Amino acid sequence: MLIPASASAALEGEYARFNKCPTANPEVNACVYAESTAGSFTTGAKNVPLKNPVILKGGVHSSTGNALGELTFIAPTDGVTLSKTAQPVPGGLTGIVAPSWWPQFLRDLFNETINNGFTGVTATVELTGPASSVKLSILNTLTGSGTALGMPTKIKLSNPFLGNNCYIGSSSNPVQLNLVTGTTSPPPPNTPITGNPGGVEPIDGGNIIALKGNRLVDNSYAAPGASGCGGLFSFLIDPFVNSIVGVPSPAGTNTAILEGTNYVADANAVRACCW
Repeated sequence: MLIPASASAALEGEYARFNKCPTANPEVNACVYAESTAGSFTTGAKNVPLKNPVILKGGVHSSTGNALGELTFIAPTDGVTLSKTAQPVPGGLTGIVAPSWWPQFLRDLFNETINNGFTGVTATVELTGPASSVKLSILNTLTGSGTALGMPTKIKLSNPFLGNNCYIGSSSNPVQLNLVTGTTSPPPPNTPITGNPGGVEPIDGGNIIALKGNRLVDNSYAAPGASGCGGLFSFLIDPFVNSIVGVPSPAGTNTAILEGTNYVADANAVRACCW
């Protein structure tokens, strides 16, 4: 009887990143760990660079047993399918950033003061549905044809003034991302941009496949207006946030770019590893 790795010993080496893969579930055919370390989100008038890594992880099930077929995403054992990683919003609530003609040291000082003070805001992209709402296609990722990664999201804006429930998007009205590694076909005024599946690097005899230099892009989605900002005073604060961020913003005015490395491991290799 094959004992799941998680039940016998901690995963080691290249397998350590899959330590939350739900391998005890016999339906899991493969384990996924996607780390985005660069890129940006442009929503309305705000561009937020990806400063802190964002992780998507879990298991996937293929009804055909073929990882290149249609995949169903399964939540990791810690329940955190998409990491809630806060990113600093340039200009914060004021929307003010230092002029480009200032000396670099002065720009850095000014921007850090704005971003870390009372007016500083962070933006966190959160998954709005269960893990099964994530749509992943390894075939589309490799060929650049069709959606490689689709997921319904909402963007949490955090600041002492905004409270704990300030969001752009919701479970009923999400910011739906349909990321591709090929070329987008956005409505105007956005112009097409191109992703990249990344270079394929086999690890441990091909039991793990790394897509290094992976670039996922989408500039075809819409973003609703903010809601819940300022608690009881949201009827006043929501319009203020909308004016700063530039939402609601229709399809063709927003852009998401995720760059990093995606790892996919054979679930049986993970189960057999390290014990």
